[in-house]
Amino acid sequence: MDLSTPTTATALLANLRESIIDGGLPAGAHLPELELARRHGVARSTVREAITGLVNRGLVVRRHNAGARVCIPSRGELRNLYELRECLEGMVCRLAAQTMSDRAIEGIRALLSDHENSAALREGTAYIQGEHDLDFHSRLAAGSGNAMLERQLDGQLYDKLRLYRRQFGMVGPRARPAWNEHQQIVDAIADRDPEMAEMLMRRHIRASLKNIEQRMAATESPAEETS
Repeated sequence: MDLSTPTTATALLANLRESIIDGGLPAGAHLPELELARRHGVARSTVREAITGLVNRGLVVRRHNAGARVCIPSRGELRNLYELRECLEGMVCRLAAQTMSDRAIEGIRALLSDHENSAALREGTAYIQGEHDLDFHSRLAAGSGNAMLERQLDGQLYDKLRLYRRQFGMVGPRARPAWNEHQQIVDAIADRDPEMAEMLMRRHIRASLKNIEQRMAATESPAEETS
């Protein structure tokens, strides 16, 4: 995490968001306004504004008399997130197959080639993507031709998705199959086959959900599983 001192609520929001997604601020971590203001050299109102931004992005929750805390992932929320994601990203692929330029498709193929060349993916241990232009799903959303759909995805939904990915997602045996599925989706888009592109994306997201649910279940204690 960048330890430089933020001077605005926007900068502090970006700093805290990065730390949450990367795991520097773990699930359930308390975000005390006064301590954060002192640490970053900003007014308490700036901290409050930044935390509001994190709440709006679904990364932090506020509780009466308990302050703000980093969200604790739950299987129920995960399923809700992935059901919405399946619908929206299925539509993204349907539209992309109809509207995405050949140049944009080749750009995504180049991105996947870069992903494949990462040491972690070559070794089959992890498939870790960057954000925005470095993320396969963000690039597809940008290429769908529907700015409203892109905004819906590239806000709270993708931030929450990255949080789950970092903790439970593209690691271990799921890494290579996930990359292969990305490649198949791009092939369907390049073939201008909207039905196939949508079907492959929906199947890809369901497989990702199953993987994360299994990993979450494996990390839960017996008491948590029965609660």
